[in-house]
Amino acid sequence: MPKAKNVTVIPATLNIHTKTPTKERVRRRVAAYARVSTDSEEQLTSYEAQVDYYTRFIQENPDWDFVEVYTDEGISAVNTKRRDGFNRMIRDALAGKIDLIVTKSVSRFARNTVDSLTTIRKLKEAGCECFFQKENIMTFDSKGELLITIMSSLAQEESRSISENVTWGQRKRFSDGKVSIPYGQFLGYRKGADGLPEIVPEEAETVKRIYREFLQGKSTNAIATMLTEEGIPTPGKKTVWQRATVESILRNEKYKGSALLQKSFTVDFLTKKTKINEGEVPQYYVEDSHPAIIEPWEWEQVQVEMERRKNSRNRHHQTSPFSGKIICADCGDIFGAKTWHSTDRYRRVIWQCNGKFKGERKCETPHLTEERMKELYLEALGEYLSDRDAAIDQLRYAQRMLTDTDFIDADIQALEEELTTITGMLRLCITENAANTVTEETYRATHAELCSRFEETEAKLAALQKQRDKMKADAITIGGMMFELGELDTLPVTFDEKLWQGTIDHVTVHADERMVFHFKDGKEIVTRL
Repeated sequence: MPKAKNVTVIPATLNIHTKTPTKERVRRRVAAYARVSTDSEEQLTSYEAQVDYYTRFIQENPDWDFVEVYTDEGISAVNTKRRDGFNRMIRDALAGKIDLIVTKSVSRFARNTVDSLTTIRKLKEAGCECFFQKENIMTFDSKGELLITIMSSLAQEESRSISENVTWGQRKRFSDGKVSIPYGQFLGYRKGADGLPEIVPEEAETVKRIYREFLQGKSTNAIATMLTEEGIPTPGKKTVWQRATVESILRNEKYKGSALLQKSFTVDFLTKKTKINEGEVPQYYVEDSHPAIIEPWEWEQVQVEMERRKNSRNRHHQTSPFSGKIICADCGDIFGAKTWHSTDRYRRVIWQCNGKFKGERKCETPHLTEERMKELYLEALGEYLSDRDAAIDQLRYAQRMLTDTDFIDADIQALEEELTTITGMLRLCITENAANTVTEETYRATHAELCSRFEETEAKLAALQKQRDKMKADAITIGGMMFELGELDTLPVTFDEKLWQGTIDHVTVHADERMVFHFKDGKEIVTRL
């Protein structure tokens, strides 16, 4: 019988995590973390109570040295990237300044399981323990990580549920037509006493001016520069205007009293990543949802002009109302402003074809001055309005014809139904091929024919939709022209930029000194230099 082995147990003398003697009473440097997820008054009261409680809780323990209560206000715990107080606390702990972190619960620490476990493991490696009061979990305990995994997963699911409930509530408000405006970043409106948007008169004047300057020919860059130089604050109360800010004001339908809701949506509740809604979730368009700053016809006219400039082969940089509107009949290029004798007393600005000296053949079109252009416009306008009432009646008839899109709508509906039918036939073709009920040759021929039909039908549909959109845009343009002409009591004797923009589509200059004014209703008036 083998002799029994004599085994002596040598007890541990150092703590596995802190490396301090196990029997030695060690004072611990203790910090706390407090957070509330909204900026509401009720939540801020809870936040102040948490700070006060943890300060006293730590200071009353004779074995603890108080470090600090790290805090975050109005920030979600779904991830830790934007939580400055939390991140500063972790940096201090990893630097050896904290031995123990006390917090209310796992959900206060992080609702994301991955973030929670990753952070706790880093702290454990640095010798810093965490104590979650509500769950009574100490992370140095052998069961701590398992319990934290379970609790963090539950907290993450709670976050998912909260996110889904918030999303449902937002979409319910959208479907009810309730409009929400980010007032702190929105020019022209403030929250009224009844909770609805209310116009801010001085800001509304800036918005109206932006629309007016744009329609009078200024580019968005020029408008941004002008507003910056005049010291007018941006929607975000900054001093420097950007082109994109001006464009967003010009494109925002809220300024005409309507609202398109759910333009973007949250893709993932954990990352809070959002994307532009391209049809993935419903949108809601609410008309007359709040007071308008810009007349609907004027807003639509701006959209037409923005699209025109976008599609123009010549970039719109100038600040003159004539920019982009004077066309050379010889080469099709636009006229641009040129300065003659810029450094002497004979200095003057003339307009000539930008392509005059570009090609092998020099354009024969003459140059012209702004003064002469204005004179000829008033002459053409006088001829156009020789019988103003008849002209307006003709415009009204043209607008009525353009808004009658029933025949196009019927064709569009028929093509949409045809696309649905072809899609069904394609699915059936693929199913039959998968079930081996047709030969490969038959499948390929049928599939190619159906795909060809689909593409042809889709192209026809796109063309009709484009035609309908153009008719609507032309109707809006004529509506604006009728408004401008209706405002005239007498024929103007001086050039009016707003009237010019509202009535003229473009002007062509010919080599024989003919100038043809193309009005927005399609009428042409010929003048001579």
